Amino acid sequence: MSQESDFIVIGGGIAGVSAGAALSALGKVTLLEAESALGYHASGRSAALFVEGYGNPAVRALTTASYDYHHQVGVLSDRGLMLVAGAERAEEFGQEYRDMHLEPIGLDEALTRMPILNPGRIAHAAFSTDIWDIDTDLLLQGYARILRAHGEIVTGARVEAIMRTPTGWEVIADERDYTAKKLINAAGAWVDDVARMAGVQPLGFTPLRRSMARLPAPGGRNVSAWPMVFGSGNAWYAKPDAGALLVSPSEEDPCDPHDAWADDMVLAEGLARYEEMVTEPVTRLISNWAGLRTFAPDRNLVIGPDARDPNFLWCAGQGGYGFQTAPATAILLADLVSGAKSELPLEALENLRPDRLG
Repeated sequence: MSQESDFIVIGGGIAGVSAGAALSALGKVTLLEAESALGYHASGRSAALFVEGYGNPAVRALTTASYDYHHQVGVLSDRGLMLVAGAERAEEFGQEYRDMHLEPIGLDEALTRMPILNPGRIAHAAFSTDIWDIDTDLLLQGYARILRAHGEIVTGARVEAIMRTPTGWEVIADERDYTAKKLINAAGAWVDDVARMAGVQPLGFTPLRRSMARLPAPGGRNVSAWPMVFGSGNAWYAKPDAGALLVSPSEEDPCDPHDAWADDMVLAEGLARYEEMVTEPVTRLISNWAGLRTFAPDRNLVIGPDARDPNFLWCAGQGGYGFQTAPATAILLADLVSGAKSELPLEALENLRPDRLG
């Protein structure tokens, strides 16, 4: 016998869990996650930063609209963001710090904020305090509690088949049947695969690998108050994390959906770019990993009903913005289902519609 719901959500990352929580106010939700735990893939490997000036206009609109929720549930903590560049990147740096709404600072201040910067290489720096860490687990589990109060989360439920029915959808996962009127595709790197299973036209999403290394605190220093630091040109970034330092090559290498791992050569090249700008060499890695940041062709999120089947809804293309945009994205999806008027700017709404890609 099939299990009936109003909504089936496929995907247990922050996109699916937050969407399911918002939709649970409108009916019963069943969320299906293929892995044994929520947030296993991209959501569990996020840099976890809230930056209002990060991304294109539609992303920034979602981020701004998510600000109040993040503060209300207490998932944000002070971090700050610094951009640094060598003399050879002066023009690029000038555009980047303005786009990111940072203020130029002198070398002395930059060294105060991150003492291992190499004064012989750093020619430009900019900084803002209005950047926060996100407690991703607290946010994810908070949404999961809301969803469970009005529905069900099923882990270890890898989708095997999706069929249309006269009243909506039937999904077979882990040899169990689930039915609902509406199907929400929040499967991260696998969203186009889910669409194909459902007989829906894929929209051309591309998963991009990004690697990360966890380093011991340089020189045994206390790094807890250091800001997130970006190398100009998206050459690398570094972020304190639980007494260690995370360093990423910031690569965006297209790949097929899979349980990602770091590419050794890409990681080594990125760490070398980081080492050029600091005085402490990398002597040891605690660990390394990679995640897949999945984008639509225009790098905007895709939120709402499919152009050809209004009972198939997309919640996809979060890229690197999933956590910071989750509250507004989930509310928008619920508004589109209920017919409520969204408070997002019209231009942003147009740039998030699935039919823009059709």
